[in-house]
Amino acid sequence: MEKFVRLTGVAAPLPVVNIDTDMIIPKDYLKTIKRTGLGKGLFAEARYLEDGSPNPDFVLNKPAYQNATILVAGDNFGCGSSREHAPWALLDFGIRCVISTSFADIFYNNCFKNGILPIVVSQEDLDKLMDDASRGSNAVLTVDLEAQEITGPDGGRIGFKIDAFRRHCLLNGLDDIGLTLEKASAIDTFEKQTATSRPWA
Repeated sequence: MEKFVRLTGVAAPLPVVNIDTDMIIPKDYLKTIKRTGLGKGLFAEARYLEDGSPNPDFVLNKPAYQNATILVAGDNFGCGSSREHAPWALLDFGIRCVISTSFADIFYNNCFKNGILPIVVSQEDLDKLMDDASRGSNAVLTVDLEAQEITGPDGGRIGFKIDAFRRHCLLNGLDDIGLTLEKASAIDTFEKQTATSRPWA
């Protein structure tokens, strides 16, 4: 998993509450278990018109936001079904951080397992960040996970809290497999001791 230490990028405003996982990645795209290629389906029902052409009114289709790496979204982001394809689609598109006032628990946990940083802020701070994100090509934010701080285009700073263990995992690029591999030496020692003490096992 790619490390997340410090991210500077364009933030796209998505001031919609209760964005569910079906909106993030519609069910038509759930036929694969691969983590790549899902970016094209991200927000597909809003991103594309009925004829399949890009919807010019959708934020991620606007020139200033086509390479956004941060989403500033409304309350209760990621609600609905527990599909892990949702963070996969965000990551494949290039989104590494989502900022909201709250997240659905399963989506929130899945983000950390896939290298995406979900940040919870107050409504007051979200309003400021939404305003920053509405500046088009000037909507550049810096998210510093080490300092636990977001810096806006005018230099304003907003702190955020995050669980220490999850912070450690993102800073070091550790998903569940990576965490297990950190214990490889202890696992090898246990296996050797077991083979000696219980050869029949």
